[in-house]
Amino acid sequence: MKDHLIIFDTTLRDGEQSPGASMTRDEKIRIAKALERLKVDVIEAGFPAASVGDFEAVLAVANIIKDSTVCGLARALDKDIDQAGAALKGAARSRIHTFIATSPIHMQMKLHMQPEQVIEYAVKAVKRARQFTDDVEFSPEDAGRSEEDFLCRILEAVIDAGATTLNIPDTVGYSVPQQFGATIANLIQRIPNSDKAIFSVHCHNDLGLAVANSLAAVMNGARQVECTINGLGERAGNASLEEVVMSVRTRHDVFACQTRVDSREILTCSKLVSSITGFPVQPNKAIVGANAFAHEAGIHQDGVLKSRETYEIMRAEDVGWSANRMVLGKHSGRNAFKSRMTELGVEFQSEEDLNEAFSRFKQLADKKHEIFDEDLQALISEVGFEAEDEHVKLVALKVCSETGEIPNAKVTLRIANKEVTGNAEGGGAVDASLKAIEKLVATDAVLALYSVNNITNGTDSQGEVTVRLEKGGRIVNGLGADTDIVIASAKAYVNAVNKLLSPERRHPQKGEV
Repeated sequence: MKDHLIIFDTTLRDGEQSPGASMTRDEKIRIAKALERLKVDVIEAGFPAASVGDFEAVLAVANIIKDSTVCGLARALDKDIDQAGAALKGAARSRIHTFIATSPIHMQMKLHMQPEQVIEYAVKAVKRARQFTDDVEFSPEDAGRSEEDFLCRILEAVIDAGATTLNIPDTVGYSVPQQFGATIANLIQRIPNSDKAIFSVHCHNDLGLAVANSLAAVMNGARQVECTINGLGERAGNASLEEVVMSVRTRHDVFACQTRVDSREILTCSKLVSSITGFPVQPNKAIVGANAFAHEAGIHQDGVLKSRETYEIMRAEDVGWSANRMVLGKHSGRNAFKSRMTELGVEFQSEEDLNEAFSRFKQLADKKHEIFDEDLQALISEVGFEAEDEHVKLVALKVCSETGEIPNAKVTLRIANKEVTGNAEGGGAVDASLKAIEKLVATDAVLALYSVNNITNGTDSQGEVTVRLEKGGRIVNGLGADTDIVIASAKAYVNAVNKLLSPERRHPQKGEV
């Protein structure tokens, strides 16, 4: 029997710390349900003590998820641990993940603490967490730059205090595979009570080595990997869940372990996270990129036609590429629409929500002959689905763009139930439209990012636009989709404005694992 490799997904916590990737409570619930269908073992739902929004999101996920363990992050502080315990109270299975920095530079420059104080805080935190759950994880932050002797001391102490998982994070992506794997092996061998805990790793991708470091750790005894969908995360991101899972599965001759992940749900999860966060997946991304199973070179095509295994080490179907694909159109009925949305993990809270979504589906079907899963994901994620956030609504847009003339736009918005109209000129149709909207909403925000991606192929494909606005240190992401790219851009800008005007959702950056 092979060992079980625990997959710990932190898309909702560490992934959300990517600038502009903040998620609403309902969006976190949708992703958590998708992760549950993916059969990840642990879902780190957030950092409950960071903000009211984070607390409520973790609470909501904990009360809904039944098949995965729900985890909350907490610094080694009483108030953080108590908040995590309260947020996780309703979980079928809960875990508290507490951490404190252990590298010399972090202890000296950030914590202003001596090593003995750090051990004292860590032990106290684990004991307090055990009052709420028997499943307690401890992380020595910046372990990749910590002294091995000190790691042995603090990890031995927290195991004695009741920690059941020891997570060794390469917080700044400094490690390289051979060295990191050796560190894991040494810790397991040197710590007297190491057999009483599961060793885990959490690798960042600053040098592009997060997956390689994670797999090196697994080969040296780690039996939990912390990762995110699409490798989402702060700076260069985290270890990519899909790459870790499929590496272990594909190279079963090398790894003495296996996961319980249902790999057929990988692509759906990837597209959902990309749609909600507005972070597109690059075409050549392993496993989930559009070109991951594409063959253009003649010799490759010939080989695949003769025998798939000549150039493909995985089946596209095994990660969801051709499974459960239903093309909908304008003649599709309400039940077919609802059924497909359910398969994609979208559950409507009321008949009114279903009717509104179906109405927008019909509007799209009048413009586009065939509607694919990607279109449906974009449809649900676009502006207007969450009515409580809709302080500003796009009512009408008229744009004039003519050769030799300055483009101009006329836009009508409904702001707090009152319709207002404005005009603006710009360098192009999109520029004029966004300037007209900004005149009316007057956010004074900086446009930090504008990007366009096609959702499917063809000239009638929807364009998916991401707009990132920044104001006063706060960053929000807006998403809009339409067969008309100018309208999609306006939708995205309005979506971002609504998030900017809503209560603060992003938690302050108070420490990384």
